[in-house]
Amino acid sequence: MARLLASDKADVLMLDDQPENLLLLANLLGTEFRVHPFTDPAKFISYIEAGKAVDLILLDIVMPVQNGYEICQWVRNRRELEHVPVIFLTSLTSTEDESLGLAIGADDYIGKPFSPPIALARVRHHLQLGRSLRIISDQNAHLDEKVRERTAELERVNAELQAKSEEIQKVQDATIIAFSSLAETRDNETGMHLRRTQNYVRALAEALQNHPRFAAALDHQAIELLYKSAPLHDIGKVAIPDNVLLKPGKLTAEEFEIMKTHTTHGRDAILAAEHGIGEGNSFLSAAREIAYGHHEKWDGSGYPQGIAGDAIPLFARIMAVADVYDALISNRVYKAGMPHMKAVEIIRAGRGTHFDPDICDCFLRIDTQFAEIATRFNDAPGSP
Repeated sequence: MARLLASDKADVLMLDDQPENLLLLANLLGTEFRVHPFTDPAKFISYIEAGKAVDLILLDIVMPVQNGYEICQWVRNRRELEHVPVIFLTSLTSTEDESLGLAIGADDYIGKPFSPPIALARVRHHLQLGRSLRIISDQNAHLDEKVRERTAELERVNAELQAKSEEIQKVQDATIIAFSSLAETRDNETGMHLRRTQNYVRALAEALQNHPRFAAALDHQAIELLYKSAPLHDIGKVAIPDNVLLKPGKLTAEEFEIMKTHTTHGRDAILAAEHGIGEGNSFLSAAREIAYGHHEKWDGSGYPQGIAGDAIPLFARIMAVADVYDALISNRVYKAGMPHMKAVEIIRAGRGTHFDPDICDCFLRIDTQFAEIATRFNDAPGSP
């Protein structure tokens, strides 16, 4: 993480050949920050090269040995100072001077003679901005490293599969099961939810095959792809904290916002896998669409994107019906499962708002198949 914590004092470096200016700035900033004044550019540079803390730099421009522009360019060429703000303190306030300073990497100008309240406010602002940028940069670096680790692992697996092309499909199926099991191990109430929803979506897709809106998109291969990808729809729940995921009761508004992020976490995890094994991996692409879009609603009131109608991927629209049905009929620590027909009526009520009308109509025609699947893959011990 970034070096600065909320309680740390920032280290502010000041370079000005006029000691009286440094004294004034030190008195102004010293109560809030650790100030390090320099009149000699060489000592200023030595301090930085020694690896000491730097959170913000205040530079005079007009100096006899090296001017502020040269020092700023030197600072901007050092990678470790990438997110350290540089502010010029100068009487050179023409448009041309400011344009030059900003072009070489300065973040702001404070004109001399400066107003202490304005100078202090700008220093505070740029320190906070610099801290935020460093935090984001460190987080991105951490995430990039995790992605690289996962990508390297997937590349090793892929290299082995190249010599055994006839085994690729089996390995893909095993990967889906392994990924899906992660969600089940986090949520002990999931039970046979993944198996049921997997069979719901296949039954629904097969019933939609002859519909003019869906016939072209739901051939045998596509339905098999949907069936195999469906168990990954809640993979993002592995990133949800236990106090939210396992809460035995209704979530607060804040907790629900956290829970909603499982769609984005799922998309990102699958996307990382796609990058690792290369383009054209249709089952991962389908799984990503389902994970990201199965909580979108036909009228645009869903999440995470709030998209509507046919903008929602077809597989996600099919999964939405299956997922809601299973949630309604299933027992949870915070509720009892409801009878099949009551669940059917709730889904009927969501036609054209929550659900694609044609997909909803199809569900209503085959709802008894859903009831049969729910019975076959119930949560009782020993179920298939």
